[in-house]
Amino acid sequence: MSEQRPPTVIRVEGEQPYDVVIGHGLADRLPAMLGEKVRKVLVVHPRALRATGDAVREDLAAAGFEAVTAEVPDGEEAKTAQVAAFCWQVLGQAAFTRSDAVVGVGGGAVTDLAGFVAATWLRGVRVVHVPTTLLGMVDAAVGGKTGINTSEGKNLVGSFHPPAGVLADLATLQTLPDFDLRAGLAEVVKCGFIADADILTLCEQQPEEAARWDSDVLAELVERAVAVKAAVVSEDLTESGLREVLNYGHTFGHAVELVERYTWRHGAAVSVGMVYAAELGRLAGHLPERVVDRHRRVLTGLGLPIVYRGDRWSALYDAMRRDKKNRGDLLRFVVLDASGRPTRLEGPDPALLQAAYVEVSDS
Repeated sequence: MSEQRPPTVIRVEGEQPYDVVIGHGLADRLPAMLGEKVRKVLVVHPRALRATGDAVREDLAAAGFEAVTAEVPDGEEAKTAQVAAFCWQVLGQAAFTRSDAVVGVGGGAVTDLAGFVAATWLRGVRVVHVPTTLLGMVDAAVGGKTGINTSEGKNLVGSFHPPAGVLADLATLQTLPDFDLRAGLAEVVKCGFIADADILTLCEQQPEEAARWDSDVLAELVERAVAVKAAVVSEDLTESGLREVLNYGHTFGHAVELVERYTWRHGAAVSVGMVYAAELGRLAGHLPERVVDRHRRVLTGLGLPIVYRGDRWSALYDAMRRDKKNRGDLLRFVVLDASGRPTRLEGPDPALLQAAYVEVSDS
């Protein structure tokens, strides 16, 4: 990748507009994003990023902030009420006020948690996200959704709390394991199917470049995916209508995560979930088979899974019935009428749901 490529700034509009900055070497932009009124900053980071968290804290201290860190478990283990309470304790002991801020450094789980902690401390303080995974950059850190998990499901407790800004430093992807990078591409592909066909073309034509942290192709994919999400979120922060399209593949994907006790990567689960949603759309008369085939072709080309075990229907169905997008007893799915034309399928026949499951089962 050319080192001359300037950072890209994508504006997320709404009542509380903010910038998503995508590029390399963005650490010096963090103080300005926090703002002049902030004095104290809590840096939330996972155990695996202790050195990164300490470096951010030291940079903030050098810039004149009183910075402290809260080290949390890795992955989805961070998204619990107990971990949130630990962060609140740190904020209380350091006497954080409403004019102070939280910085989330890490993957999607950490930005979800940090956003939730910021949203609930004193009924809301500023938060800036510094995502270090592809999933965090294109999905979790952008849009203002915050949340923690319970034993009954994923993200069932949370709030909408837009960040003051997002710094997506592509250089942090250098140390990301290959499968984690590829799993993050599932959310990129989702944006391609619901809105931007150029994403799909890039992934089909240059799959290896798409999965290289330092490629111009990946940089363009990140920018395009963030632009799709920014456009949707700008119109519908609280998921009252349009924003639901961003859940394409997620109803089944979240069910897989729950049934597998979060041992599956989110992106891997969403990958299978998109194929499931495509099959459901086809069976319901919405989507032509060639677009379903394209789902399998694009995702397989990126090294992502497209099948799931065939003996879990009862548990998956129960999990989907608890999905937070449902209304009463009515299950709701995002399906496609065509690439770039998402729609909602409400209350589908359970037999139809199981038939789609058969199409993504490995047995």
